[in-house]
Amino acid sequence: MAQVEYIENNAVIRVLLGVPQRHKHLRLAIKLANGRVLLFSEATVANIVRAYVTVKTHPQVRAVELVGMSLKERKPEYAKYQLLETRRDPNEIESELAKLLELAKPVHRQI
Repeated sequence: MAQVEYIENNAVIRVLLGVPQRHKHLRLAIKLANGRVLLFSEATVANIVRAYVTVKTHPQVRAVELVGMSLKERKPEYAKYQLLETRRDPNEIESELAKLLELAKPVHRQI
């Protein structure tokens, strides 16, 4: 299994969000206390935000799983590769998240 890191809020040093010079789409950069920088494309951020808003605001949806896939048909300006919702049982998703938390090494920032 891959190494699992739990990124707590206090492990985030800086966040940058914007359209880089000579580019068209947003990028999100997150600098962590351990020196790592995570850099996300606009499509990735949009897909994660969509899932977050669904779980947070829907009265019945408790968990979602997104899986990456290439789309043959899509709206103009949308990335070909998207993270799309599966029909996986929410109980399975919550169980997998609990197992990942057990394996996770927290990234801490000394405050």
